[in-house]
Amino acid sequence: MQQLSDYITVLQGTMDRLPRELIGDVINTLHDARLTGRQVFIMGNGGSASTATHFVCDLAKNTRREGWPHFRVIGLTDNMAIFSAYANDEGYDKVFSQQLANLIKPNDIVIGISASGNSANVLNGITEAKKYQATTVAFTGYDGGRLGPMVDINIHVDSNIIEHVEDIHLMLEHMIVKSLKEREYTDARLAGLIEKHSVDALDA
Repeated sequence: MQQLSDYITVLQGTMDRLPRELIGDVINTLHDARLTGRQVFIMGNGGSASTATHFVCDLAKNTRREGWPHFRVIGLTDNMAIFSAYANDEGYDKVFSQQLANLIKPNDIVIGISASGNSANVLNGITEAKKYQATTVAFTGYDGGRLGPMVDINIHVDSNIIEHVEDIHLMLEHMIVKSLKEREYTDARLAGLIEKHSVDALDA
């Protein structure tokens, strides 16, 4: 069908315009967070909430390897009790920022996913993160909205087609996780962590 062919052709063109160097920066940021034990928080609404949950799952489970530190990753969309309590009592625009206020520590990583870049709760979450000198990352679409200029690293999907933006946001998390999983861990800090892990195992 022509509609399917057009969808794929346009999607491929959008993929070609992705800022690959910035994607590399996100991979390096997450790699460093893994080695230093910093927390990673991920948030989004609607389809972006599903991508956030998927990202958390993949980072937590699919990057594991014997002797390597695990990711300390938390999805801000996934505890429905606290999510709905904040939404009901303090407003939907506070559901992420108030969770972060309870959990975030200086220099953690906060990732906000928003196709429009204008979701108030994501913007407030990033504002809260900045109070703690967190490294902030966004996945955006359209013109990047207000979110794009706010963050340290903005992975902007240059498309006004919501389906393409959400498709590529999910592909981005898969690209990032796969790169982290397959990366050669030659960092001296990791070598020290592995050596310590081996010694601790022998002493146990």
